[in-house]
Amino acid sequence: MRQFTTKRILSLAALGGVVALGMAAAAMASTGVVQGRASVIDGDTLEVQGERIRLYGIDAPEAGQSCLDARGRSYRCGQRAAFALSDKVGARPVLCQSTGRDRYGRMVARCSLAGEDLQAWMVRNGHALAFVRYSKTYRTQEAEAKASGAGMWTGSFEAPWEWRRRPKS
Repeated sequence: MRQFTTKRILSLAALGGVVALGMAAAAMASTGVVQGRASVIDGDTLEVQGERIRLYGIDAPEAGQSCLDARGRSYRCGQRAAFALSDKVGARPVLCQSTGRDRYGRMVARCSLAGEDLQAWMVRNGHALAFVRYSKTYRTQEAEAKASGAGMWTGSFEAPWEWRRRPKS
């Protein structure tokens, strides 16, 4: 009888832990704040605590998108953008504040790493563009990247929103 009671207590304790985690996740979602270790999906999308998060105000090249470097050689700029974001974030926790949801149901958020605006970093380093259709927030960083020839600005590229509209062969 004693063993049965101990197992039951342990099971209830484990269930309580799962419920507490669920309540914490619900609390974060209700406040619009998600914090934790991020997985990089692409140059403008993260996953944190099981939540897909589209980075607010920027647009990075798509995974299959290519750009031309300063010598006119093709390279996978979408992949490079994702790797740059992944290297920047590493295993450190990010903090994302929701600004709403996109048409695909993803959270759109401003995300930071140790207080640094990740979107500003991506645009300033030429791995993403200011997505002025939705926000003018990152125009200054884009002008800096263009002036310094950072990232994609070393060569030529098609804006991601234009690339997505083109028929793919």
